[in-house]
Amino acid sequence: MGEQQRDGRNAPEERGRGALPEEARAWEELVATARRTVADGLVVGTSGNVSARVGDTVLVTPSGVPYDRLAPDDITGVDLDGRQVLGTLVPTSELPMHLAVYRSTGARAVVHTHAVHATAVSTLVPELPTIHYMAAALGGPVRVAPYATYGTDELAENMLRALADRSACLLQNHGTVAHGTSLSQAYDRTAQLEWMCRLWLTASSVPGMSPNLLSLAQVEEVGEKLRGYGQQR
Repeated sequence: MGEQQRDGRNAPEERGRGALPEEARAWEELVATARRTVADGLVVGTSGNVSARVGDTVLVTPSGVPYDRLAPDDITGVDLDGRQVLGTLVPTSELPMHLAVYRSTGARAVVHTHAVHATAVSTLVPELPTIHYMAAALGGPVRVAPYATYGTDELAENMLRALADRSACLLQNHGTVAHGTSLSQAYDRTAQLEWMCRLWLTASSVPGMSPNLLSLAQVEEVGEKLRGYGQQR
C-alpha cells in the first residue's frame, strides 16, 4: 500500500533488542532493494514495501519514511506474530500481508509495489493473459487478488489465495506482490511481472487486433524447461 507521509520516528520508546550481524547485513540489502524500486519506477514516494526473513525475525521497511533516509540504525523488525523486536520505527501498514506470506510459504523475501502497468492490468482482468512464456517463472498464469482495503487481514487472505502455487500475484486496484528465496529473486520476479503487464497492455492497444496468447500447456512446458535453466551448483 502507499504509506502515508508521516514521521515513523515518533515511537515513544525503544522496542526490542539489538540487531544480530546477519540481521544488519540483511537490513542493508533490504534498504538497497527498496531504493531500487523507486529508481526503477516501480513505486512513487513511500508507496510499496519490502521485507526479508532472517530466522524467525521479519525485517520490514517502516511506515511513511522515504527510503533514501533509512540508515543502519533504523532497522525495523518483528516476529512472526507481528510483535516488534527490532527498532523504534513503526512497521509498514502492510505488515499483515508480508507475515501471511512467511507463515504460508518458505519465502525469505517479499517485495510489494504499485508498479503502474501491473496496477493497470489489475483493474482490467481477473488473471494476466498468458502473453509470454515467462509466466512459467512465476508458477503459471498470474492471478489478480480481489480488492480489499490496504493493511487488512482480508487483503492478506485474498492475496494468499491468488498466490497459491505461484510466486507473484496482482492486487486489484492496488499493485503487485512477489516473494522468493532472496531479495534479489523477489525483486526480479516483481520486475518480470511488470514487464509482462506492460507487454500485454502494449499488444492489446493495437486497434483492430488481439494479441496471440499461449496455452496453459505451452506455459507448463516452459516451466519444466526452466527447472534446469542456468548454472547448476
